Amino acid sequence: MESGSLQVPVEQGTDGVMVEPEIVRQIRSLDAFGWGVRRIARELGVARGTVRRYLRGGEAAEAQKRPARRSLDDRARALAAELFDTTAEGNAVVVAQLLSERGIDADVRVVQRALQPHRRDKLAAEAATVRFETAPGHQLQMDFGEKVVTVAGQRIRVMLFVAVLSYSRRVYVRAFRSQRHDDWREGLAGAFRHFGGVTQTVLVDNAKALIVDRDGGAVRVHPAFEAFCKDWGVAVRACRPYRARTKGKTERGVGYAKGNALAGREFESWAALELHLASWMRIADERIHGTTHEQPRARFDRDEAAALGALPARPLPVRQRRETRVVAADCFVNVDTVRYSVPHRLVRRSVQVLIGDDEVVVFDGAEIVARHARCAEPHQRVVDPAHFEGLCRVTTSDRIVTTPLAPYGRSLADYAAAIGGVA
Repeated sequence: MESGSLQVPVEQGTDGVMVEPEIVRQIRSLDAFGWGVRRIARELGVARGTVRRYLRGGEAAEAQKRPARRSLDDRARALAAELFDTTAEGNAVVVAQLLSERGIDADVRVVQRALQPHRRDKLAAEAATVRFETAPGHQLQMDFGEKVVTVAGQRIRVMLFVAVLSYSRRVYVRAFRSQRHDDWREGLAGAFRHFGGVTQTVLVDNAKALIVDRDGGAVRVHPAFEAFCKDWGVAVRACRPYRARTKGKTERGVGYAKGNALAGREFESWAALELHLASWMRIADERIHGTTHEQPRARFDRDEAAALGALPARPLPVRQRRETRVVAADCFVNVDTVRYSVPHRLVRRSVQVLIGDDEVVVFDGAEIVARHARCAEPHQRVVDPAHFEGLCRVTTSDRIVTTPLAPYGRSLADYAAAIGGVA
């Protein structure tokens, strides 16, 4: 037999190659003439594994046939889409299994191809957002963003609170060192005071400091935040999980503040950072907004200022946090990176620290042992000289913030003379 007489193309090199029936016949004929496997494979241009497989199959072996591509009919495709959205929870493999249980045998690839248009339409529907414009004074959106900023020569993490009026797009920005419960409340209270009134609702995300739990459509607000909002007369609304675009105004506001207000800037102190943000907010209010094509301040003055509710006359304290601290050997306790002095007799003792809106009060049991004005400047020391009475040596720092001495029996001048004054 001449090798040149074979005109049937074949695929070589794989054990699962598909060959024509004529090749199968020739494999068996050459084997009957006593040809070896290697010689047959070389002569016919097929893999040796292919030759062995057909020879092992004897008379029962048949040429391989590629199965025809299967597809789901309209009824099966509709059932697959229904199962995909319900029982299978978006898993095409599970859809194939469920179809098989219903007497419809289909390969997973077939099911995936059939579901592809449905999956594409579903993703498009979930991604699509209809812009919702709120009425003047109806809604405020708020969120936190994080950025590392150089303050007083140190790289520190700044938590940037951003609140945006949904109608006018006026923005309020404030820097914090954390985003605990009281930081959220203090930020929101500052925003309402900055805008001169209260909106009907506040839209928040699902931060644990604000939202305790969700049960379907029901949202359980953190008790402290709920009490704060009731005191200010504002209703709480939470966006759906993983749908941050529903509060897109403040999402964009956070990005705008991080990229514009703080981008590449350094500040001599925390106070300088706060002054810069106050100045930047005025500039942001005067820009032409990309969506409304108006200045937020002009839009606010014309339509929204009169629609805001009145500020509460006597609001509850925003910050009311009690924490336990151990007095360090140098007679200080640390609160939010600021160190406050405590009477030296309490060194290595546990004390209770009450952090309020404007002051920090230290308790030893029921007794008030220290009272300081709250300091916002990070890494500072707030000192009451009376707390060091009786110490042989008192070291002082160039970075000390002094506060009025609480009445403990002597005047400030007595201790200033003893320790050489406080810078």
